Amino acid sequence: MNHELTSFLKEIKGQVEARLPQHIERLSVPERLAEAMIYSLEAGGKRIRPALLLATIQCFDKRIESGLDVACAMEMIHTYSLIHDDLPAMDDDDMRRGKPTNHKVFGEALAILAGDALLTYSFELVAKMEQAEVSAEQKLLLIQEIAKAAGPEGMVGGQVADIEGENKSLSLEELVYIHHHKTGDLLTASIVSGAIIAGASEGDIGNLRMFAKELGLMFQIKDDILDVEGDQETIGKPIGSDDGNNKSTYPNLLGLDGAKMKLNEHMLQAKEYLYRVDMNHELLLTLTNYVAERDH
Repeated sequence: MNHELTSFLKEIKGQVEARLPQHIERLSVPERLAEAMIYSLEAGGKRIRPALLLATIQCFDKRIESGLDVACAMEMIHTYSLIHDDLPAMDDDDMRRGKPTNHKVFGEALAILAGDALLTYSFELVAKMEQAEVSAEQKLLLIQEIAKAAGPEGMVGGQVADIEGENKSLSLEELVYIHHHKTGDLLTASIVSGAIIAGASEGDIGNLRMFAKELGLMFQIKDDILDVEGDQETIGKPIGSDDGNNKSTYPNLLGLDGAKMKLNEHMLQAKEYLYRVDMNHELLLTLTNYVAERDH
């Protein structure tokens, strides 16, 4: 990873991680609920959604501070999805990022409610953000964009297709549908939200949306590859866990070399869309390379 990207990701991670608990701590809620929300928000992770959102703003030469609250909202939605994903009724996971999962610490009922709270509060956060450069109309666009990405046509729909696809042989088309929605839509919404905050043109937003869709698929294909050949210590979860869950993956469908070729195809396509956008491409280009080359 190049030095500029490392320092950008580190700075973003620091800012977002300092701000996330502050948002929860000032809420007037039962103490145990706040604890459960903060527990999963502080469980670590790459903070890739906030990084993509803020990198997009920076590529348009705007102040990244203008997007910090929306970046936190995206991370809250992502965290809610992980809490619910880990529940016994879903993936039934005991560990997440090297720590016991939320329901293992707080019980199932509170884990479900902590997830619900993070999801709904994220929209309140976007609605009441006080940034002079973000108009009421832009906030409405942000809420519409993020709600669609998180909802039935987005992440929730992808999750249902994923559950229904377990123990079945999926076609590549079905696998792409799951990944577009389960993982990709929230990544896309992060980039598009950054463009909305930066006041980008409709054409630029359209090309960034296509870029982000390719990036989302890259992200998932790389995850599948790492599940086959990654290092358990680095990733923080057991290697081969997808095989154990009888899930269709890119390496299962295409073979490991085929999956790597597919990753490269999506990377070239992503860069093509990115070059059409009137912005400074460097940071998003470096992030694209990072998604393809990461080891966790």
